Amino acid sequence: QVQLVESGGGLVEAGGSLRLSCAASGLTFSNYVMGWYRQAPGKERELVASKSSGGSTYYADSVKDRFTISRDNAKNTVYLQMNSLKPEDTAVYYCAAKLRGGSTYRYWGQGTQVTVSS
Repeated sequence: QVQLVESGGGLVEAGGSLRLSCAASGLTFSNYVMGWYRQAPGKERELVASKSSGGSTYYADSVKDRFTISRDNAKNTVYLQMNSLKPEDTAVYYCAAKLRGGSTYRYWGQGTQVTVSS
């Protein structure tokens, strides 16, 4: 049974930082592209960042130069370091996994709330 468990969300002031973690189990971690999505109230879920085992990385324009995705294949964990946070970054952040070469994220975590106060 595949499980993705996020942690690290919380309340932070604008300009602050948070690091999210997602621990994966039940899958061969290195075979999966790991992504972070977010969904703000009233908005669609959007892909924030993703990273393959081979190092290919994607960032949404809105978070480039502020967020950094990394992964530790030995620990089956993916991280999202978020710096210079803005109120518009407030959302529920989800960890997701898709098989390398696949088009759809198949597995999802339960989400962690990030709230940035102005």
